[in-house]
Amino acid sequence: MQSLPVAGLAVFRERRPVSPALYKGARRLTIHLWSGMGGAALQWRMSDFPYLAGYPPALLERVRALVADRRLGTWLAERYPERHAVQTDRALYQYLAELRQRYLKNATPLAKVLYDNRQHPVHGTLGTNTFVARVQGGKLKSKNEIRIATLFREAPPQFLKMIAVHELAHLKEKEHNKAFYQLCCHMEPDYHQLEFDLRLWLTARELNLMQPG
Repeated sequence: MQSLPVAGLAVFRERRPVSPALYKGARRLTIHLWSGMGGAALQWRMSDFPYLAGYPPALLERVRALVADRRLGTWLAERYPERHAVQTDRALYQYLAELRQRYLKNATPLAKVLYDNRQHPVHGTLGTNTFVARVQGGKLKSKNEIRIATLFREAPPQFLKMIAVHELAHLKEKEHNKAFYQLCCHMEPDYHQLEFDLRLWLTARELNLMQPG
């Protein structure tokens, strides 16, 4: 099967933002191969790609071609070859604290930031932001706790920043509204493209198309 140009995987700026919240209960993707004229082929349905639901069919056709040729993992590895050094909870806290100081100086300070293996796309989450407000000594005190899926330890640094920006934006905007996405794009101008590529990365992981190392 001939692949379509991978350049077509760019997300157009006029496209309406799609929430990074993944489909709850997303089942493990499966592929079915058979031998026939022209060699092995790949059969799939749109419903087999829960991380990519809501994107234009023409864009998904290009993804299908990469998956069919088993080139999606290679394309991602070439596009995002770097790895980050944010491997501990302490380093993750410092990473998000620096982003908050740069873009959200007036936001509530972070009380806790950590990697959490309970955050997983299969469960419908990649990160959470918990806000707690209490009255202590006649004063209202609040704190924020951010948990990010452990799988981001092995993700490209661009994807770690994308999920960090997403959770930090919730310090000011609790809903996934226009103001929320504007804030995300203020902190990371390529936010929407990175969200889409992250979904491709998750898809490639599920299909065992990622290159080792």
